[in-house]
Amino acid sequence: MALDLTPEHLREAVHRADPVSKEGFYERLFTLAFGSLVYPFALEDPVVDVEGLGLGPQSHVLVIASGGCNVLNYLTANVAKVSAVDLNRAHVALTELKIEGAKHLPDYESFFQFFGNGRHPGNPALYDTYLKGALSDPSRTYWNGRGVLRRRRITMFARNYYAQGILGYFSWFINTFVRLYGVRLPDLARATTLSEQQQLFDSGIRRIGQKRFWQWLLNQPASLYGLGIPPAQIKALTEDGTKRLADMQLERSERLCCAFPAGENYFLWRAARLPYTADGSTPLPLYLQREHFNTIKANAGRASVTHESLTRYLERQPERSLTAFVLLDAQDWMDDAQLNALWTQITRTAVPGARVIFRTAGVETILPGRVAPDILDRWDYLAERSNALYERERAAVYGGVHLYELRDAP
Repeated sequence: MALDLTPEHLREAVHRADPVSKEGFYERLFTLAFGSLVYPFALEDPVVDVEGLGLGPQSHVLVIASGGCNVLNYLTANVAKVSAVDLNRAHVALTELKIEGAKHLPDYESFFQFFGNGRHPGNPALYDTYLKGALSDPSRTYWNGRGVLRRRRITMFARNYYAQGILGYFSWFINTFVRLYGVRLPDLARATTLSEQQQLFDSGIRRIGQKRFWQWLLNQPASLYGLGIPPAQIKALTEDGTKRLADMQLERSERLCCAFPAGENYFLWRAARLPYTADGSTPLPLYLQREHFNTIKANAGRASVTHESLTRYLERQPERSLTAFVLLDAQDWMDDAQLNALWTQITRTAVPGARVIFRTAGVETILPGRVAPDILDRWDYLAERSNALYERERAAVYGGVHLYELRDAP
């Protein structure tokens, strides 16, 4: 997810209700939380993106940076170019750090120590030796800057980088409070069969989720802020009255915990706050797997990140210059005018056969009836393929994965 997360643009994107109303209170609580680093890692499955978009040597991918890891994940497909954009300055700095880390850290061991382990006392020294001089001035200023406790931000890689940001704090909250009820998410993440995963979920998380306090807590919009879902999206999830927010959250939690083998689902591993290891004994994203390191290092010069919005970036690009677009769930934040401005530029810059993939908090694609027909009619919605991709989405955060393809002729 990414919008312009400077205070003015974040307020413009999120604030829709009267500030003295309940909805207005939740909107302002959300903007207060989302002013800095949100995602230490991306919540979209890169395997789904690579397969759905058909990425390969001819691909020029435009992606919202988020936590930066998917920018490197796409490099494993030997794409021609990955252009990342984001208007959260922390995400831009993090993505640039990962790109420069792939270029300049000397070997897989140091790269994994920095970004896989993420909590090694030697990581700030690696930054000072190999990375600081390679960064742009804004990103270097960010990492050399100091946070609330007056420590250099780069020291988060000595203290557990994965525990940082809104998502990291959210994960800590969930793990801490379920443990008060005798449930340990690491036990579930270490399960060796799907049946064991289901049994542990039923006896633990489902049991907790049926308690009155947890039903109340999971029905609060703020319970989803840690996943980056803003109030407007949450309202859309429940406005038809067919399902309570608590029930939806339990369903998606069950999907995360039980739909995929735990040993293959690094999203579950991260949700349980377990450390990665380089010996193959833990699930890993593509970019942290040893067998992909040389490919990523060789291709890192093909990736870039800019502090810019999707639409503004596209306005500067030539016609028919991009083959793939990864929008995350950013469209769930947009009004109709913003959606039409974005898709006008996507359509202008897409080559025939280009594909767009995005996620939605709800189940259905949000474009029909909102994007002008003269634009949307040029695209085919690959419904069956979209459903199949969603079935493979291990993160289990979203309600739908959607794939569109541009026709050869207007």
